This record gives sequence, structure tokens and C-alpha cells, in this order.
Amino acid sequence: MSQKKFAFGIILAAILGGLVSVGITNYLGVQPTSPYASFDDKQQGVQYPNVNFLADSNFSVPDGINFVYAADRVKPGVVFIRSTYSGSRQSRNSLLEDFYDYFGDRRPGEPGGERPSRSSGSGVLISDDGYIVTNNHVIEEADKIEVTLDDNRFYEAEVIGIDPTTDLALLKIEDRSILFPFVSFGDSDDVRVGEWVLAIGNPFGTLTSTVTAGIVSAKARNINILHDRNGRQIESFIQTDAAVNQGNSGGALVNLKGELVGINTAIATPTGSYAGYSFAVPVSLVQKVMNDLLEYGSVQRALLGVRIRDVNAQLAEEEGLKTVTGVFVDGVTQESAAAEAGMEAGDVIIEIDDRSVNNVSELQELVARNRPGDEVEVTFWRDGSQETVYATLKNTMGNTEMVQKVQPVEFEGGTFGDIPSEILDRFELEGGAQLIELSEGKWKKAGLEEGFIITSIDKTPIQNAKELEEVMQNKAGGILIEGLSTEGERSFHGFGW
Repeated sequence: MSQKKFAFGIILAAILGGLVSVGITNYLGVQPTSPYASFDDKQQGVQYPNVNFLADSNFSVPDGINFVYAADRVKPGVVFIRSTYSGSRQSRNSLLEDFYDYFGDRRPGEPGGERPSRSSGSGVLISDDGYIVTNNHVIEEADKIEVTLDDNRFYEAEVIGIDPTTDLALLKIEDRSILFPFVSFGDSDDVRVGEWVLAIGNPFGTLTSTVTAGIVSAKARNINILHDRNGRQIESFIQTDAAVNQGNSGGALVNLKGELVGINTAIATPTGSYAGYSFAVPVSLVQKVMNDLLEYGSVQRALLGVRIRDVNAQLAEEEGLKTVTGVFVDGVTQESAAAEAGMEAGDVIIEIDDRSVNNVSELQELVARNRPGDEVEVTFWRDGSQETVYATLKNTMGNTEMVQKVQPVEFEGGTFGDIPSEILDRFELEGGAQLIELSEGKWKKAGLEEGFIITSIDKTPIQNAKELEEVMQNKAGGILIEGLSTEGERSFHGFGW
């Protein structure tokens, strides 16, 4: 065979192989997924008009520094979010000056703590059927949430669930005529300090689909910006020097493969604008929280049951430790997962499931990825010896059951729901039932308004909506209701039932 014929045969085979490959790729393109599937099971890739990027496990970063592939792949899946409120009111958090309003809804010079009638931020599509992850602070207590895609398609979003302890929220938009572009999950555990990443979002509410680049400058950062009345906030941020500004909150932090590795959440700044550092929730935690909100409507918080603090040189000297890294156990809660596994005060935790633990933030994140009933392997130092135990994590009530989202309760012209955690925090409440919808009936005649929180009936404390319904079933004649208005003003209402 002549060299020309041989070369022609190779070229023809390559062309045919390429056509077959393209045919298979098109055939195996993104397909609609079940809304009940976890995000682990959903098709991972990005589909967009005239573009079809499928996840390629064999992908290698092009020679040199090249951001084009990741930017092209991710931009279609990052959305602009505008939240509308019925009026200004106090925001949930009063932030330290060092972290000036990363919420993206207040400009320098506006009164601190006041939330205006509109705010904006970013979000990331994580499934082809319209699920979106964003920050809770971007949509917190909004009356209306509008989503605009990269190609200017416009939708109104529904809130599926929120988790203030990680500052994450899950939204849903509907359009059965198309498959939405979405961003595939990466692995934030594999992200290394010094690695290039891109931040994609909508800074200042006007510069939509903005891409900035930087490196991962640290991991497992705790910057003390999230607050939970029970101390269960999870801060284990990826720190980067990719430029992030107001409005970037909820946007994507991606690696050079175009895989989601974090949700941009905060900036460290004395002025309100980018000053060198930004922080993102790692996708390993994002994925777990989104799956919980999708499946249960609320996050399944798993607890080890220990009081902990970082080990440092001073603590090591005070306690006579032979290590200056790890997490020191100050105490163990009775009947907790740690207690049942045999852990004791004075132990120094160094690993969870064979993953190194150097500080409290890392420990909290690794535990928070689990659900009640999951077993974790805990390795620790005790009296100079390394030990390993297996602990079955428990929920906040001390058992291993999953906590289902409580459905609203309707009776006598009123619809009542459990109080969101951010409202419990704001008004320092232990429980109650909130009137979320009012029609003709006894509650309206009593003068109650939508949003009113019932905390007790005839001096009997009310913990939730179901308990309110049960208490009222046995009531007759005159009753006394104690509660709070939407502004937190306490009041009493007496009327005949």
C-alpha cells in the first residue's frame, strides 16, 4: 500500500470515528431528570442553545493558563436574582464593619441594618429542571424573587428551602419547554491552595455575567459572620483572591474544568467593595444541604456532641499535649454520639473518616456533610496514644430520625406554619406558630393579621403549628392569645372561641 493511500485511510478512519463520537455524544446528551432525584443522581453537564458541554473525566487543563473553557461552560448556568420586599425592615444580621454588607443589597452611605425594598444577587443552576442554589441572605424573607438567565430569559422563582446556618437556599424555576443550562458539581476536597479558580456572578446588579480569576489562598476559613442562636452555624469557607463585589453573593466559584467548587458568599472589606479576599461555601457542603432541602424540606443536622476549640501552642502547653494541631475536646454531651463512642474531655481529634482535621471549621464541615444515623470514624490523641472510634451521629433532638418539613396547618379561616429559624433568632423565641394566610373566620374576627406569631394560648406555650392545632381542638368559650406582631411587638388578644 502506498504511503498516500495509508495516510488517506488514517484520515478517513479519524473522520468516521469523530462522526460516530459526535453521534453518540448527541444521543447521550442531557435528558430531563426527575424532580425527586437527589442532585447526586441528576445529569451533570451544561446544555445551552447551540452549545453542549458534557462533563469529560479525561479533561486536562490546556497548556498555560487558559480560562476560556471554564468561562464558556459555566456562564450560561449562572443567573441574576432580584428580590423584592413589601417594605424596609431590619435585616437578620448586624455585620461587623470589617465585613461591610456583603449581602449586595445595601450601598455605602445607606443606614446600617435597614433592608431596602429591592436587592440583587446571583445564583447557580444545578439541574436541568430548574433548581438553583444561592445564598440565603440574597432572598431572605423576600416577597417576590425574580430570576434572569444569561440569555435574558426571565422567571419567577419559588423558595424550596433555606439554611441560615450555612447561608444557603434552594430555589426552583419552571419551564417545561426547555432544559435549563446548569453547572456540574466538582469536589472541593480536591481543591488545593494555589489553584486557579474563577468567580462568576452579577456584581453591583448591573455588570451581569462577570468573570474574574484568582487563586485559592486558604481553606476552612472561619470569619464569624454567620450567627445561630444554638451555635450551629457552619463556617468553613474557601478563601480566594478572585474579585468579588456586592451582587456576587450566591454566584459560582469554579475550577478550570468548569466544575462548581463553591458558592461565593462574603468579602473582607472596610469599604463595601472588593479589597483582596473573598469567601465561598465549599461545594461538598452545598451539595449535602441542597439534597436535604430537596428531599426533606429542611437540613438534616448531624451532631457529634462535643464542645471543642482549636489546638495551639499555648493550649498544648497548658494541657500538656504532645501536638499543636487538631481540635481539643473541652467536654462531651451526655448520651451524644461522642459519649456513646467512648470519647472524653481532653481528647484531641485529628481525623474524621481518614480526612485530616486541623481546626474547628474543618471538623464542623466534615461532620455537617452527614445525616443523623450516619457513622463516622473519629481518630484522636489521648494520653499520648492514637485511638480510633466509630460514632453514630444524632440529630438536635438526640436521636437518629430524619426531621421532615412540617406542612402548614389550616383551621377556622387561618393557615399556620412553624416559625423560620431566622425569625426565631431575631425575636429570641423558643417556638411558636405563625399566621401565614388569613381568610374569613374566627381568627380574622379576633383582629389577628397575617404574620402574627402565637406564642401561647391561655398561658400554655405553643412550640409549633401542629401543637397550636392540638391545643385549640380542646378549647371552648373565651381564650387568651399571647404573641408578637411582624415587627416584634408583643400583644394579647382575648375572644370567644
